[in-house]
Amino acid sequence: MASSLTKDSVRPGTPGSEKTFFGHPRGLATLFMTEMWERFSYYGMRALLPLYLVAPGGLHLNAGTATAIYSVYVSLVYLLALPGGWFADRVLGPRKTVAVAGLIIMLGHLCLALPVAASFFVGLGLVAIGSGLLKANISTMVGHLYKGPEDPRRDGGFTLFYIGINMGAFVAPFVIGTIGENVNWHLGFALAALGMALGLAQYLLGGRHLSEKSSVVPTPLSAQEKSATLRKGLMWLAVAAVFYGVVGGTGHFTLNWALIPLTVIGLIVPILVIGRMLRDKDLDSGEKSKVRAYIWFFAAAAVFWMIYDQGGSTLSLFASSSAKNSILGWGFPVSWYQSVNPVMVMTLAPVFAWLWLWLNRRGKEPSTIVKFASGLVMIGASFFVFLIPLSIAEGGHKAAALWLAAIYFVQTIGELTLSPVGLSVTTKMAPKKYASQMMGVWFLAVTAGDSITALLSNPAVGGVNLDKTGFVTLEAVLAVIAGVAVWMFRKNVNKLMGDVH
Repeated sequence: MASSLTKDSVRPGTPGSEKTFFGHPRGLATLFMTEMWERFSYYGMRALLPLYLVAPGGLHLNAGTATAIYSVYVSLVYLLALPGGWFADRVLGPRKTVAVAGLIIMLGHLCLALPVAASFFVGLGLVAIGSGLLKANISTMVGHLYKGPEDPRRDGGFTLFYIGINMGAFVAPFVIGTIGENVNWHLGFALAALGMALGLAQYLLGGRHLSEKSSVVPTPLSAQEKSATLRKGLMWLAVAAVFYGVVGGTGHFTLNWALIPLTVIGLIVPILVIGRMLRDKDLDSGEKSKVRAYIWFFAAAAVFWMIYDQGGSTLSLFASSSAKNSILGWGFPVSWYQSVNPVMVMTLAPVFAWLWLWLNRRGKEPSTIVKFASGLVMIGASFFVFLIPLSIAEGGHKAAALWLAAIYFVQTIGELTLSPVGLSVTTKMAPKKYASQMMGVWFLAVTAGDSITALLSNPAVGGVNLDKTGFVTLEAVLAVIAGVAVWMFRKNVNKLMGDVH
């Protein structure tokens, strides 16, 4: 999107100069471009990741291990958003944290660009850490640009910001995917590093337009807390070093077993975080009731993201081996499928926004629970559609590319029905004490869903072939049952939700 800056009569208190970004504070342009380039690097690398892991010219792993690595990586990105928010709140503040995050992400992609297996996994870890730090804080900084929730420009600003996310995700596979698949894998990863470098450079140059609130550390650690936190961090680092040292020293170390602790963490942390809220004596009965209601949404969302995120792993690997990947005789790289969802989101999001308003005026807008249940049914339906190209491939033929496009289309409808609703209900049901942290809990639903996928596909544990008819059918049925269950128990959940509707 062109950075169309115009002169505008802005109130003196507006952060930044007199120039605006489509009528919004100039700092929004800085954050828009930062997020666009970060998403360009993230989704470009992610489009290549499963293909590189199984390619003879890549790491040449089996599909199960590749899916497990991909799923653990995605789960860690969302898991690390929780400590990422804590780090900004207690140590550096959002503005400096995002700068550090951009540097870590860039270094991670540079490690991926080196043709060394050990460097590759270090790079994955760095990108996950940097993405977690950035994801938790850049949206907060967008909010800082406006004069509180009552600022009429606020919703429009977040809409523009959301467009930046999808623009980066849409363009990335065409550039990074094409170069990675057709020229050189590591050159593709290097382009991801370049993208993040451009985003970081303009973030630093445009920093003067950001709100002063973004530089504040809201609740800084005391000297005593710093030393205690450092001790705990070193202790857990020592535990991990000893564990992997013993496993490696006894000759039992394998990549699949190394993934298991990370997978288990992704399942345990959400349980511990929600359990801590329910045991917190500072919360009144109404707040605890809302947390119990939120468990329904959380569990259902985990099922949703378990299936949805396979669009980048199971579906991508299926396309690589069993799809024609051409339209009217014109072939294209497999990674291009990852551009289908963002372009559909940009196209359909305004339609859904209009639809809810239109129904609301007529008193027919579905409730939060009904929207959520519909999203689950749609994600299940997408895997029922998946059964068609699977049956074609099992018959010894290549499935048409449009079948995969149809799957992504149905998944996008499910995403637009469930994801915005999930974000909204998370903010509405958050106890005051956990107002900021609750968004991290929503991200943990993604972590839980991807951790389940990682366990199922890992040859050391489940070893399930996720692209087989039986298991795809099971996942589709599970999602539909979860959607129907949420709908059937909507009255019970509504009671627990109290004054939230």
